[in-house]
Amino acid sequence: MDVSLSSWFVIMLAALAANMPFMNERLFLVVPLAGDSKGIWLRLLELGLLYALVLGVAWLLEGRIGNVFPQRWEFYAITICLFIVAAYPGFVYRYLRKKHA
Repeated sequence: MDVSLSSWFVIMLAALAANMPFMNERLFLVVPLAGDSKGIWLRLLELGLLYALVLGVAWLLEGRIGNVFPQRWEFYAITICLFIVAAYPGFVYRYLRKKHA
């Protein structure tokens, strides 16, 4: 996989993973929950774990291309902000969209 293709793959994976907690009622699309719906705190926890998963995939792809560059806290602050911005459509769909009866 070349650099351009792996970059687009990580971007698309991040966009899908950021919206996944808001688009379903299962934990990680697999585990059904006993309650009626997931709460916001469980969704945020799932969002954080999916962010770590996307970072891991990006790190593995970067390692296959060449050397993995060391990152400082600024990198992680920016990427978590971008991940949260990518989750905005799912948040709007779940909490802000007016439900018609």
